[in-house]
Amino acid sequence: MRPTFSVVGLTLVAAASCLNARPAPANDQISGLGPFLSQGANISYDGASNQRWSDYHPPVAAAIVNVATEDDVKYCKAKKIEFLAQNGAHGWSTFNLAPGGLIINLRGLNKVTFNPARTQATIGGGTLISEAIEAAYNNNAQITTGNCNCVGTLGAILGGGYGNLMGLNGFGVDTLLSLTYVNAEGKIVTIGPRDTDLWWALRGAGPNFGIVTHAVVGSKYVAQADSKAWLGALIFTGDKLEGLVSAINDLKLEPEMNIFLYFVVNKGTPVILITPFYYGDEATARQKFSTILAQGPVADMTAITQYNHWNDGAAGFCIKGGRKPSYGAGMLQLKPKVWRAVWTEFVEFTANPGTENSVILMEAYSLGKGRSLPDDSSAFPFRQVTFNAAAIPWYSDPKLDPIADAYGKKVRGIWWANDDLSPNVSYINFAHGDEDLEVVYGSHVKRLQALKKTFDPQNVFDQWFPLTPG
Repeated sequence: MRPTFSVVGLTLVAAASCLNARPAPANDQISGLGPFLSQGANISYDGASNQRWSDYHPPVAAAIVNVATEDDVKYCKAKKIEFLAQNGAHGWSTFNLAPGGLIINLRGLNKVTFNPARTQATIGGGTLISEAIEAAYNNNAQITTGNCNCVGTLGAILGGGYGNLMGLNGFGVDTLLSLTYVNAEGKIVTIGPRDTDLWWALRGAGPNFGIVTHAVVGSKYVAQADSKAWLGALIFTGDKLEGLVSAINDLKLEPEMNIFLYFVVNKGTPVILITPFYYGDEATARQKFSTILAQGPVADMTAITQYNHWNDGAAGFCIKGGRKPSYGAGMLQLKPKVWRAVWTEFVEFTANPGTENSVILMEAYSLGKGRSLPDDSSAFPFRQVTFNAAAIPWYSDPKLDPIADAYGKKVRGIWWANDDLSPNVSYINFAHGDEDLEVVYGSHVKRLQALKKTFDPQNVFDQWFPLTPG
């Protein structure tokens, strides 16, 4: 995502700790990890060291292990303590980690390297998107990543992997060449396309089968001077909504293009924020997006931007803390009446004090390259979905939880009830956590459950839309 919140003047909520600081617990299993960990690893009992993007129903752990090597991950798993592995701590879904459990923080595994031809990149499991992009830019290369700098690179990819370059390169899961991970037996293994079942499963449902410690992805040589695109914010008043929705629905998105739509509050007034993207020159970009520009923005902050700054507009979205439950829905079409109904709900909800940072977002990409592979080429099931949207109430007061939950579910229900997709769909990286498995895994649920029974029969990996072994 790339909301330009700082541009439109949103006041963002200060971050708050999602784990309370606590003394070291009397847990011999956790404290006994110390001698096995590498010199650069450590165990923390201070919740402030584990700030999450959202404080809404966060995982509450007894300790955080900050790993420094892949072996550290293996030892953590071997202790048979319930755990959650994380990198950017941006998972939108709710979690079920027991209070005595362990968070395995992968941030120390953040090395990114390229082969001499820049056709392959090796990305550590703790690498943030900002780090992956900066490494690629400094090496005259490009890789397919998500659009929010503070999100974990591989976490975003393993869910499917939408991003600015996917029109040219396909989904993130399609760019993977190999995966190295800690499996349910505590072994570090590397798999690739020859490992048919696991390769299929990890690309779309990876957190259910292991902890990925590094991956090799395809990359492209692109000189820094040529690594630029036209992008930025276009701001519209609410009366332009129907025209914008129709124009986006009818827009032919070529491989170099994508477009996002947001509802945000600017200085107390709800507005529509559109962020077009074109990998090319400004004159061509304006022609490609002429039907959007014709709607009459009240502000145009688009510009040619270098690759390592493409995601800068989403900086406000990276602030940690606050309560930010997400309610996502996939759609085949954008319908003006539906989006007017969503706008009405957004305006009503953000009238509540303390909710002014709330967001509605919709992302649309060029899907020809991604759809050139069949739906069953990986566990990611939704190549035929055209638009992904999410309602994100954003506030600090826990007393607003019931109101926010009712609002988010109502908006999601409006999207689901008025689209031709059946059954309902939520992109797993946008989902709330209350969805049926078919909503996030589609028709792949039974195969995934059968593979879960084979490769993780004890359900060791059970925190991210867990698959009950079939």
